[in-house]
Amino acid sequence: MSYSDGADQPDAETLLRRVVEVISNAKSLPLSTSVRVEKDEVLELLEDAIDRLPEELRQARWLLKEREEFLEKVQREGDDILEAARARAERMVQRTEIVREAQHTAQRTVDEARDEARRLRHEAEDYCDQRLAQFEIVLDRTMKTVQAGREKLQATPLPVTDGRAQALGESAEGDDNDTFFDQDR
Repeated sequence: MSYSDGADQPDAETLLRRVVEVISNAKSLPLSTSVRVEKDEVLELLEDAIDRLPEELRQARWLLKEREEFLEKVQREGDDILEAARARAERMVQRTEIVREAQHTAQRTVDEARDEARRLRHEAEDYCDQRLAQFEIVLDRTMKTVQAGREKLQATPLPVTDGRAQALGESAEGDDNDTFFDQDR
């Protein structure tokens, strides 16, 4: 009963189970605990199992290696996904920080512009007030000078020259230096 000749070859585990079965079913010797087994059959089964073990071990090692490679690949993909998620989260945080910083800067710029506008408006108002006050002083002095001059003119009688004064208070046509016309009279 050779298993090495057939095309449908059992694996090493099946062969070892067959050896256990042969030994279990072996007839015991009369008046003894020993059993009688077919030595050739058991040896052939064990040799076939030994021959198949390296192939099955190679397949098992290949499957283990393939499994480890698959697990490493999945681990790398998982790490890449986590890294991409961390990078994206960091970019989002940075964008949020950038937006927050931009809003803060914009608000500060607007506040500074308002303060500067208020300051310039007050300075312009102060300047205009000072100029108007100076102009008022000049106008007041001019008005006082004009009023004093008018009062002086009203109090001073007109000189009469050569007796040729006209009834309206005009002087003779030839004497322009001493003539004065008061429109209020």
